[in-house]
Amino acid sequence: MPNHLFTKLLVLSCSAIYAHIAIATEPSLKRQQFQIGTNIIDAELALTAEERQRGLMFRESLGENQGMMFQFAHADHYCMWMKNTLIPLSIAFIDEQGKIINIEEMKAHSEETTCAKNKARYALEMNTGWYQQRQIEPGQHIHGLPLDSNKQ
Repeated sequence: MPNHLFTKLLVLSCSAIYAHIAIATEPSLKRQQFQIGTNIIDAELALTAEERQRGLMFRESLGENQGMMFQFAHADHYCMWMKNTLIPLSIAFIDEQGKIINIEEMKAHSEETTCAKNKARYALEMNTGWYQQRQIEPGQHIHGLPLDSNKQ
Protein backbone atom coordinates (compact mmCIF):
# COMPACT_ATOMS: atom_id res chain seq x y z
CA MET A 1 0.00 0.00 0.00
CA PRO A 2 1.48 3.40 -0.91
CA ASN A 3 2.52 5.39 2.16
CA HIS A 4 0.26 8.40 1.37
CA LEU A 5 -2.82 6.15 1.06
CA PHE A 6 -2.03 4.56 4.44
CA THR A 7 -1.67 8.03 5.99
CA LYS A 8 -5.06 9.12 4.60
CA LEU A 9 -6.75 5.98 5.93
CA LEU A 10 -5.15 6.47 9.34
CA VAL A 11 -6.30 10.11 9.48
CA LEU A 12 -9.86 9.14 8.46
CA SER A 13 -9.96 6.35 11.05
CA CYS A 14 -8.69 8.62 13.81
CA SER A 15 -11.20 11.32 12.81
CA ALA A 16 -14.09 8.85 12.95
CA ILE A 17 -12.97 7.58 16.37
CA TYR A 18 -12.59 11.14 17.71
CA ALA A 19 -16.04 12.14 16.41
CA HIS A 20 -17.58 9.07 18.07
CA ILE A 21 -15.84 9.82 21.37
CA ALA A 22 -16.89 13.49 21.24
CA ILE A 23 -20.53 12.53 20.70
CA ALA A 24 -20.45 9.82 23.37
CA THR A 25 -18.89 12.13 25.96
CA GLU A 26 -21.13 15.15 25.28
CA PRO A 27 -22.73 16.02 28.61
CA SER A 28 -26.38 15.08 28.90
CA LEU A 29 -28.57 18.10 29.57
CA LYS A 30 -31.67 18.15 31.71
CA ARG A 31 -34.93 18.10 29.74
CA GLN A 32 -38.29 19.67 30.43
CA GLN A 33 -41.62 19.88 28.67
CA PHE A 34 -43.21 23.20 27.77
CA GLN A 35 -46.49 24.08 26.13
CA ILE A 36 -47.50 26.80 23.68
CA GLY A 37 -51.21 26.54 22.91
CA THR A 38 -51.80 22.86 22.15
CA ASN A 39 -48.15 22.22 21.21
CA ILE A 40 -46.01 20.21 23.63
CA ILE A 41 -42.25 20.81 23.39
CA ASP A 42 -39.54 18.51 24.73
CA ALA A 43 -36.58 20.83 25.34
CA GLU A 44 -33.06 20.41 26.56
CA LEU A 45 -32.19 23.05 29.14
CA ALA A 46 -29.21 25.36 28.76
CA LEU A 47 -28.97 26.76 32.28
CA THR A 48 -25.26 27.40 32.84
CA ALA A 49 -22.99 29.79 30.94
CA GLU A 50 -21.16 26.79 29.43
CA GLU A 51 -24.40 25.11 28.31
CA ARG A 52 -25.69 28.37 26.81
CA GLN A 53 -22.40 28.96 24.98
CA ARG A 54 -22.44 25.49 23.39
CA GLY A 55 -26.16 25.52 22.64
CA LEU A 56 -27.00 23.32 19.64
CA MET A 57 -23.55 23.54 18.07
CA PHE A 58 -22.50 20.51 16.01
CA ARG A 59 -25.96 18.89 16.16
CA GLU A 60 -27.06 17.34 12.89
CA SER A 61 -30.80 17.28 13.62
CA LEU A 62 -33.59 17.93 16.12
CA GLY A 63 -36.75 15.90 16.56
CA GLU A 64 -40.09 17.30 15.39
CA ASN A 65 -41.09 18.90 18.71
CA GLN A 66 -37.65 19.06 20.31
CA GLY A 67 -35.62 22.16 21.01
CA MET A 68 -33.34 23.92 23.45
CA MET A 69 -34.51 26.34 26.13
CA PHE A 70 -31.94 28.92 27.25
CA GLN A 71 -32.44 30.52 30.66
CA PHE A 72 -30.50 33.66 31.50
CA ALA A 73 -29.67 34.92 35.01
CA HIS A 74 -31.78 38.06 34.50
CA ALA A 75 -33.86 39.71 31.79
CA ASP A 76 -31.88 41.70 29.22
CA HIS A 77 -31.54 42.35 25.47
CA TYR A 78 -29.81 39.06 24.60
CA CYS A 79 -28.48 38.15 21.17
CA MET A 80 -27.71 34.72 19.71
CA TRP A 81 -25.66 33.50 16.75
CA MET A 82 -25.25 30.26 14.85
CA LYS A 83 -21.49 29.73 14.72
CA ASN A 84 -20.80 25.97 14.42
CA THR A 85 -24.53 25.25 14.31
CA LEU A 86 -25.22 22.84 11.46
CA ILE A 87 -29.01 23.16 11.20
CA PRO A 88 -31.15 26.26 10.59
CA LEU A 89 -33.27 27.20 13.60
CA SER A 90 -36.16 29.40 14.67
CA ILE A 91 -35.77 31.23 17.96
CA ALA A 92 -38.39 32.73 20.26
CA PHE A 93 -37.23 35.28 22.82
CA ILE A 94 -39.45 35.09 25.92
CA ASP A 95 -39.93 37.53 28.81
CA GLU A 96 -40.04 36.70 32.54
CA GLN A 97 -43.80 36.13 32.45
CA GLY A 98 -43.50 33.58 29.61
CA LYS A 99 -44.75 35.88 26.83
CA ILE A 100 -43.05 35.53 23.44
CA ILE A 101 -41.38 38.83 22.55
CA ASN A 102 -40.21 38.04 19.01
CA ILE A 103 -39.56 35.04 16.79
CA GLU A 104 -36.69 35.02 14.30
CA GLU A 105 -35.24 32.63 11.74
CA MET A 106 -31.52 31.88 11.98
CA LYS A 107 -29.30 30.43 9.24
CA ALA A 108 -26.90 27.56 9.90
CA HIS A 109 -23.23 28.57 10.34
CA SER A 110 -24.11 32.28 10.50
CA GLU A 111 -22.15 34.60 12.77
CA GLU A 112 -24.81 37.29 12.35
CA THR A 113 -26.49 38.07 15.67
CA THR A 114 -30.22 37.74 16.24
CA CYS A 115 -31.51 39.74 19.20
CA ALA A 116 -34.49 40.07 21.51
CA LYS A 117 -36.55 43.18 20.74
CA ASN A 118 -37.22 43.73 24.46
CA LYS A 119 -35.73 42.34 27.65
CA ALA A 120 -35.87 38.55 27.55
CA ARG A 121 -35.23 35.99 30.26
CA TYR A 122 -35.50 32.91 28.03
CA ALA A 123 -34.89 31.87 24.43
CA LEU A 124 -36.32 28.73 22.83
CA GLU A 125 -34.64 27.32 19.71
CA MET A 126 -36.62 24.96 17.50
CA ASN A 127 -36.27 23.62 13.95
CA THR A 128 -36.55 26.33 11.31
CA GLY A 129 -40.16 27.21 10.53
CA TRP A 130 -41.52 25.40 13.61
CA TYR A 131 -43.32 28.45 15.01
CA GLN A 132 -44.67 29.58 11.65
CA GLN A 133 -46.01 26.10 10.79
CA ARG A 134 -48.00 26.12 14.05
CA GLN A 135 -49.11 29.76 13.73
CA ILE A 136 -47.33 30.71 16.94
CA GLU A 137 -46.74 34.45 17.17
CA PRO A 138 -45.32 37.07 19.53
CA GLY A 139 -47.67 37.76 22.42
CA GLN A 140 -48.51 34.09 22.99
CA HIS A 141 -47.41 32.48 26.25
CA ILE A 142 -45.25 29.46 26.91
CA HIS A 143 -46.26 27.36 29.91
CA GLY A 144 -43.84 25.43 32.13
CA LEU A 145 -41.62 28.32 33.24
CA PRO A 146 -39.68 29.07 35.44
CA LEU A 147 -36.93 26.54 35.00
CA ASP A 148 -34.69 24.93 37.61
CA SER A 149 -32.61 27.91 38.68
CA ASN A 150 -30.24 25.97 40.96
CA LYS A 151 -27.59 25.57 38.22
CA GLN A 152 -26.86 29.23 37.58
